[in-house]
Amino acid sequence: MPDVHVVGGGVAGLVLARRLARSGADVVVHEASDRLGGTVASHEIAGIVLDAGAESFATRGGTVTALIDELGLAGDLVRPEPVSAWLQPARGDAAPLPATALLGIPGDPRAEDVVAIVGRAGAEAAVERDAAPLAADDPLLAPGARLGPLVRARHGDAVLDLLVAPVVHGVHSLHPDDVPLERVHPRLRAALAEKGSLSGAMSALRAAAPPGSVVAGLRGGVHRLVSALADDLAAHGGDIRLRSSVDVAALERLAGGGTVVVAAPDVLPASAPPRRIDLVTLVVDQPELDAAPRGSGLLVTAGAPVGARALTHATAKWAWLADAAAGSHVLRLSYDDLPADPVAAARADAAVLLGVALPEPEGAAHVTWFRPAAAISPAGITVVGETAAGSGLAGIIAHAEATASALAAK
Repeated sequence: MPDVHVVGGGVAGLVLARRLARSGADVVVHEASDRLGGTVASHEIAGIVLDAGAESFATRGGTVTALIDELGLAGDLVRPEPVSAWLQPARGDAAPLPATALLGIPGDPRAEDVVAIVGRAGAEAAVERDAAPLAADDPLLAPGARLGPLVRARHGDAVLDLLVAPVVHGVHSLHPDDVPLERVHPRLRAALAEKGSLSGAMSALRAAAPPGSVVAGLRGGVHRLVSALADDLAAHGGDIRLRSSVDVAALERLAGGGTVVVAAPDVLPASAPPRRIDLVTLVVDQPELDAAPRGSGLLVTAGAPVGARALTHATAKWAWLADAAAGSHVLRLSYDDLPADPVAAARADAAVLLGVALPEPEGAAHVTWFRPAAAISPAGITVVGETAAGSGLAGIIAHAEATASALAAK
């Protein structure tokens, strides 16, 4: 019998299985579908191979970049182009996101790019609120505290609703009221305690992570991680079984023959229903987009005159993709509520957001992903992946690596 059964062949499952196999464990990965990777996937549109899910990862902690180096992909690590993302407000024209902000939380509320979004009164209210001393034992910073109440108390409703909420929703698919402080930045509490204000903490954290250093990608797409992980796992004796479905009853049987790790979101009961996200990708020939009129894309405030909640101008964001597209442009829009005709709606929304008329796309695709809630795990079952670590490859991979190290040390 194998030492370890890993149920789920997404990135978390593959990372953990690979690390354990390299430490000498006998590992079997059970994947219910006919492919590995989960939401880290690819599709081909108009002859271009694109990421169908994650197209970048946070560089904090260096965990993902270290893994990429181990897999021999360091030469293909790429940074986004130095163009700003924008914000589409509910009313009025789009504007660049503030340069001193982290997740939309401004380091300088009086900066003109902040005032352009929240208004002068909102900016002054933020300064006045944040001037009050912030103690390290403030309930706003207690274990389990959420970002929304912190921003509301220290910067006010205008900053929260008009700036932070759309950015956080675009990154985490959650309202700030539902985002733990740990998900914002691992050093947020320490910075708040040191600086005594939210603006001061944001300035310090932003200075430590200048523009262009926060995220990275892979030339050819982040989906390349999946095949690299699978190949390395197999090279170290790992057994990957596709179309191998494991239910809760089977978990108990497997646990009798070794360690069981659940890395799939639909095996264990969840604390809440999953959140659905629909992505529509368009490949268009429109030379007016060469100027990247909205930088790397836009996040959209609730109440704006479009259905999309975000747009990524992928060929403006990634130089390697602009080369692959050979003059065409790749646009990706995300939706919480799927329109009846996704491609037509995405084309219309993109034209509004970018301020440019768009022709019929050369190619288009629509995919649906589900962001699971935290898993309810029975005793004796180890869980990795989004149900344990939250969203984002950086956190998911770091958690899987740490879990593998703990299991290997037993």
